[in-house]
Amino acid sequence: MGQAAQKLDPKKGDDSGALTPEASGSASGGNLVPSAKKEESSLFSLKSEQIDFGPVDSLRFKILSSVLNENYDSAIKGLRDYTDKPSPYPDFKDRVARYIKHGVDLTYAIKAKRGFPGLNSLTRAKQQELREKFKEHFKELQWTLRKIEKIERGLEIEDVRSTIYVVKALWLSGIAIVVLAFAIEIMRSMALDGYVVIDDLSNKFTEWLFSFF
Repeated sequence: MGQAAQKLDPKKGDDSGALTPEASGSASGGNLVPSAKKEESSLFSLKSEQIDFGPVDSLRFKILSSVLNENYDSAIKGLRDYTDKPSPYPDFKDRVARYIKHGVDLTYAIKAKRGFPGLNSLTRAKQQELREKFKEHFKELQWTLRKIEKIERGLEIEDVRSTIYVVKALWLSGIAIVVLAFAIEIMRSMALDGYVVIDDLSNKFTEWLFSFF
């Protein structure tokens, strides 16, 4: 056989330039997952939205950051731990319980929207609908967290006011006691002086009567 045999490379294909199944899969499927993930990230991006995270050490910052980073379990745990923490206000848990529960429900709803199965196979209109629902849930979560913080601040203000009322009442009571003691002392002094004056006048009147006999 005068013709030399050629060795085919499975990565490159044959002389015609056609790719083998292995090479074809590598070329067409290698970037599918990153591309899909990038599209999903872009769909649920909130970079153009105004997000009020609150102070860095606040509940709002912790929960919203966790949700945006898709750390849903951390966000849910943070919400539940918030109600379990010791509080100096007896009715704190009762007043925030329904908002905490609503916040947990919203977190699950956001997770469901972002992890919707077959998201990339949906029509553009359906994807946009999911995005709008996601934004609504996230905005409502922000409102819920602000409400929880507002309740706690309200309890703090009520506590300060009640403390001020107690201090003010004690202060007024102290003044009243001092004024009363002072008044009693004046009355006793006046009564003593009056007794002395009346006694002296009585003695003088008696002496004046006896002066005629």
